[in-house]
Amino acid sequence: MADTPLHPLDVLRFYADSGVDIALDEIAPNRLTAPAPVAQGYQFEVPKREAPKPFAAPSAKSAPQSASRNSGLPAAPDAAIRDAGKLASNATSLDELRKAIESFEGCALKTTAMKTVFADGNPQARIMFVGEGPGAEEDREGLPFVGRSGKLLDRMMAAIGLDRTSAYIANIIPWRPPGNRTPTPQESAICLPFIRRQIELVNPDILVCLGGPSATTLLEVREGITRSRGRWFDYDTGARKIKAIALFHPAYLLRSPAHKKLAWQDLLAIKRGLADLN
Repeated sequence: MADTPLHPLDVLRFYADSGVDIALDEIAPNRLTAPAPVAQGYQFEVPKREAPKPFAAPSAKSAPQSASRNSGLPAAPDAAIRDAGKLASNATSLDELRKAIESFEGCALKTTAMKTVFADGNPQARIMFVGEGPGAEEDREGLPFVGRSGKLLDRMMAAIGLDRTSAYIANIIPWRPPGNRTPTPQESAICLPFIRRQIELVNPDILVCLGGPSATTLLEVREGITRSRGRWFDYDTGARKIKAIALFHPAYLLRSPAHKKLAWQDLLAIKRGLADLN
């Protein structure tokens, strides 16, 4: 019986079932330079590729130095640090500094926080406590150390005869990081001019850094909080040197109550330090 010729569609189905999805020549063409191939009467055009344009770096005049006030975007890190430093240095009082921080748009944390957490306590106090950043409860109330760790801090201060009328409390970061995560080094660097100016304006006799991040940022210690706690440092404001000490953060003590004994020793050292200044 003579062979029945196959219909072209049957051939295409056979190729498709065999996994053939593209027609190739016997010799692989250079599709970037060769003319467009012709297959079964159909012309396949190879799209032309444009030569890449040389990269032109933006000039100093055209490069933005900070985020637009109308864009809603934070400034670039270097520009944000410069803007924060300028705002902080221009503040001549704590009220002016608070307004400067509330108007600052260079830190992305502000866009996710509910409130700006500036400070609590007595601005004329001889002792100032500085933590890392606000938590959820602090974000809702707009005050530092009002949650569980804040209640423990109140008890710690009361143990050496202090309360919020005789102490001043602030944070390095005035806005809560999402999920209570640790602030990034970039976020701490952006907010650093504000807390430095805040310390200068309060001008305490003793500065207490609560937790490792606070001690690392303000005192530039390289050891962890376990090794740096209880030691006295000099914090230089440029106008004078303030006695400074690192203390376990109350939140850490809630997770590691066995270290409360060491914290009590450090609190007694702070009490002696205040007595010596008298």
